[in-house]
Amino acid sequence: MTTIEPTTDNHVENLQEYSDSRGIALRVDPTVGVLTGVKLIGLSSRNGRQYRELALSQAVSLYEEARVNVNHPKEGPLAPRDYQDRIGIIRGVEFRAGEGLFGNLHFNPRHALAEQLVWDAEHNPRNVGFSHNVQARVTRTDGGLVVEEITRVQSVDLVADPATTEGLFEQQEADSEGTPAKFQWDALTLETLRLHRPDLLAEIEEPTVAEARTLHEQLAARIALLEQRLDVATGPRSRDQLALVESGRMKEANPKDFARSLKTNQN
Repeated sequence: MTTIEPTTDNHVENLQEYSDSRGIALRVDPTVGVLTGVKLIGLSSRNGRQYRELALSQAVSLYEEARVNVNHPKEGPLAPRDYQDRIGIIRGVEFRAGEGLFGNLHFNPRHALAEQLVWDAEHNPRNVGFSHNVQARVTRTDGGLVVEEITRVQSVDLVADPATTEGLFEQQEADSEGTPAKFQWDALTLETLRLHRPDLLAEIEEPTVAEARTLHEQLAARIALLEQRLDVATGPRSRDQLALVESGRMKEANPKDFARSLKTNQN
C-alpha cells in the first residue's frame, strides 16, 4: 500500500471527477431501468488525486439517493437543472475496500435518452461516463492532492465522452505494470482551472499581467517623451495631432480636419 505523507496544507476545494466502469460485468435491466454495480469513484483519480479509503467509506450516505442528470449544467456545476435533464438516481451505494464506491443507477425507462443509454451500456460503454462535482477537504503532499473527506456531493451527471474517462463501465485503476493511470493533459482547460484551481490560474497569468503592465508603463513614458519633443519643436498645438494618433482615430478622422490642424500649427 502506498504511504501518503502528511502535510499541514488542509483546506476545502470543489473537485470535478470523472469515472467509468469498464471491465465490470454489465448488468442492465431496461424493463425496470437499472444499471447495477456501476463504479462511482475509485481510490485514484485520473485527475491525479488520491482518495483515502476512510473518506470514501464515509461518503456512502452522500452518494445514496444522489440525483443523476444528463450532461453538465450550462451555467456551472451549481446552476439549477431543467426538469428534462433528470434521468435517474443512485441507490445501493457501497464501499469496496481497495476499489472505491459502487452503486446502482435507477433510471426512467421512458426517458428520451433511456434507450440510447441501454444500448451504449451494452454495446459501446466508452460513449458514456459519470461526472461528479464534490466539495472535499484536501491536503497537498509531495505526491499530489489527497482527499481527506468528501463533505458534499453537489452533482452527478451522465455525460458522453467525458474529458478524462472513456466509458460508463470501467476498471482502469492501473496499466499493465500496475502503475496509476496518467493525467490526461489534453483534457485540461482554462475553465477547469478557473473553477477548481483559481490559485494556479492566477499564478499562470501573473507573468503575462506583469509583462503587460511593464509594457504599458514603457509606452506611457515614450509617449510623454514624444509629447515633450513635439512641444519643443512645433509648439503645444501638435498635441492635437498626437491625440489623433494615440486614439487610433487617424484613419477615421476627416483628412481635411487633419490637414487643417497641420496648417494651423505651422502658421
